[in-house]
Amino acid sequence: MKAARVAALVGNPNAGKSALFNALTGARQKIANYPGVTVERKAGRLALPSGEPIELIDLPGAYSFDTTSPDEEVTRKVVQGEFSSEAIPDVLVIVLDAANLEQHLVFAQEVIALGRPTVAALNMVDLAERDGLVIDPAALAQSLGVPVVPTVAVRRRGLAELAAAIAEARDGTAHPRPQVTLPERRLLAENIAKGAVLSETAQHRLHAGLDKVLLHPWLGPVILFGLLFVVFQAVFAWATPFADALEGVLVLASDGVRSAMPAGFVRDFITEGVLAGVGSVVVFLPQIIILFAFILTMEATGYMARAAYLMDRMMQGVGLSGRSFIPLLSSFACAIPGIMATRSIADPKDRLTTILIAPLMTCSARLPVYAVIIAAFIPATTVGAGIGLQGLVLFALYVAGILGAMAVALVLRRSVAKGDASGFIMELPRYQMPQLKDLAIGLWQRAWVFLRRAGTIIFTVTVVLWLLLTFPRAAPGESQVEASAAGQLSKGLAVIVEPIGFNREIALAIIPAMAAREVAVASLATTYAVDAPDEEAAAAGLASQLSSRWSLPTALAFLAWFVFAPQCLSTIAVTRRETNGWKWPAFMLAYLFALAYIFAGLTYWIAVAVGL
Repeated sequence: MKAARVAALVGNPNAGKSALFNALTGARQKIANYPGVTVERKAGRLALPSGEPIELIDLPGAYSFDTTSPDEEVTRKVVQGEFSSEAIPDVLVIVLDAANLEQHLVFAQEVIALGRPTVAALNMVDLAERDGLVIDPAALAQSLGVPVVPTVAVRRRGLAELAAAIAEARDGTAHPRPQVTLPERRLLAENIAKGAVLSETAQHRLHAGLDKVLLHPWLGPVILFGLLFVVFQAVFAWATPFADALEGVLVLASDGVRSAMPAGFVRDFITEGVLAGVGSVVVFLPQIIILFAFILTMEATGYMARAAYLMDRMMQGVGLSGRSFIPLLSSFACAIPGIMATRSIADPKDRLTTILIAPLMTCSARLPVYAVIIAAFIPATTVGAGIGLQGLVLFALYVAGILGAMAVALVLRRSVAKGDASGFIMELPRYQMPQLKDLAIGLWQRAWVFLRRAGTIIFTVTVVLWLLLTFPRAAPGESQVEASAAGQLSKGLAVIVEPIGFNREIALAIIPAMAAREVAVASLATTYAVDAPDEEAAAAGLASQLSSRWSLPTALAFLAWFVFAPQCLSTIAVTRRETNGWKWPAFMLAYLFALAYIFAGLTYWIAVAVGL
């Protein structure tokens, strides 16, 4: 009995291949795995107009035959007949997303150049028309040199015409074409897409114009970093009134407790342990909300994916690709979801490098640390039209983290994670206005996470530290911190960090900060509240306490420490889980602590040398 012919659906991810496969084959499907890999193999039977059955294979989504993932490797092997147990397809059916035609035509050219019998299914034409784009299939077919059939798989439109085109193409004569480079295919894809467009709305032209500006190789990065600069200016300029109001509420609460309760253990616990410690972190909630408002807006408008595209060039320079940008950008919120997001990176060395540098992205937990030091030592002045010095310093700290991550990635890709940068192609979502309801829900969720940390981890660590600072009691005239258990425990570490300008209070703060970055602020506030000579000094804000007790070189060294210092224990635990062992988490801890110590020391010594 003669074996049935084989047709294979190929195309980029999200082209609608699976929907088209399901519509063509119905329930006549078999699902298994390709030999030697966990990639799913889906095959079914399609009846041609003549009644002849043909086996239809739904191949995994791919951007190129220059494979960077197991899915792409399977697609290449099937198309080129490299699987001994898999029949080479008689017909290739390229599935194109009509709403994102230019991007999909890049891979289509690579498939057509094989010279095999080929048909193109112009899928989701209804969505393209909804977006204001009407495409001429005949013009597209003439440019590509293969039949083009418009389809809407979910509505079963064009299926009969596609089956007829497959039947006619199966006996076609092969005409291989020379393969061209990726930049050449991209340029040709742009020209083919333009030539196939019959009409487009003003909105579609506007979106295309925005992409020309925002994705420009030189102007695009300037706009991106300009936007980030505005974000960090806003974190200080917009949040200050709200943060001051919260701090005022805490001062009133502390004064109320002191006036309503007699002096003693319970009153000190509430004022020094809870309000001074946990409260010193809560006052930075407005900065957290403003930062996330910008991040969520960038995601909702579709700009975030374009930022990843822009960063691909810089990432290539350090041995990574734009695919690493989204996990690293997620790490600005928290390194834990950022590290987990690296699962989308196919290259194992790319993924390992991204995991190891994710903690260098300045997570939101560092923001309270930066904000309190900047507020204490950097004057709230302007250095130009609308440019605040405090926001400029905050922007510089974030940039320092990014540059540090890029430098470490460059070293890792030439040593323990040696390898070349992988290719990067991604779908660009449509521009759209963010929904206020969605933004509000997202901000509430992140604010709740921050407050929950303040009420659990930070509260617990702060209470434990307060107890260690309170007992044993100091003799008259003796410093309570010096006499306390915490003071005794910090003496050994204080000797180690003294050369880089850190004092005993900082030594006390950096130990519990391993539980959560914000705890450093709570620890300092609690320590100075316990060590205050009187109630008036204890009631003073943390920024006032720091400005009177620390030198500017010490403050700058403290900021440099937190640019590089390892993140919380939860981040280390997630790294262990994602790398299946303690080898890489231990390596991460070692190199981050080394960088933190070195750069804090350099900052302190240089600041002292120049007379700051």
